[in-house]
Amino acid sequence: MLNDLKHRVYEANLELVKRNLVIYTWGNVSAVSRDEKLIVIKPSGVTYESMTPFDMVVVDFNGNVVDGNLKPSSDTLTHIELYKAFKQIGAIVHTHSTYAVAWAQACRPIPAYGTTHADHFYGDIPCTRILTQQEVESGYEKETGKVIVETFKGIDPVHMPGVLVGSHGPFAWGETPSKAVYNAVVLEEVARMALISEQLGAKSPVPGYILDKHFSRKHGKDAYYGQK
Repeated sequence: MLNDLKHRVYEANLELVKRNLVIYTWGNVSAVSRDEKLIVIKPSGVTYESMTPFDMVVVDFNGNVVDGNLKPSSDTLTHIELYKAFKQIGAIVHTHSTYAVAWAQACRPIPAYGTTHADHFYGDIPCTRILTQQEVESGYEKETGKVIVETFKGIDPVHMPGVLVGSHGPFAWGETPSKAVYNAVVLEEVARMALISEQLGAKSPVPGYILDKHFSRKHGKDAYYGQK
């Protein structure tokens, strides 16, 4: 089970490079084995070109390394907080992709201006508040996870599979590593579209009835997009 998960996490990390979401070592993918209560995550500061599946690090829900010779990602404690809070998710992606980071640095949610956005995210993609100095100094990565969870009070993380951390950047998630990467790619693209839309004068979000229609075509019990 864990060897298979290591390979899938490894491939998902390489997909970030292929999709132009990361440069150098600016990102990470993890996945969770709920049965074993273990997380597989990219090692810290290791380039994508030099990685192998066996470099993926296995940690428990306290952040202890249980398998691997390398240090896990510095964002590990953020991932752990999300896995603890969002029981439905199986994988997490963090990047510093350009357009999503731009919205995060502006501390603005990404408005749902149109149907491309509505196909994947049910409403505006939220942006967290900026962490306080005390939070940063007491446990930056863990508190980053906590502020995401705080932001999602009343929001379904399945219907909103991504977030911006204020002044930082995006996190996305999904049932599998490949789906989490897919959501990260879409988040970056809708961030780019929203910026261009505002440059062209967009001010109003897509009407709610169109948002509902487009999201429900792909998600939920009445979805009919694609092949069965």
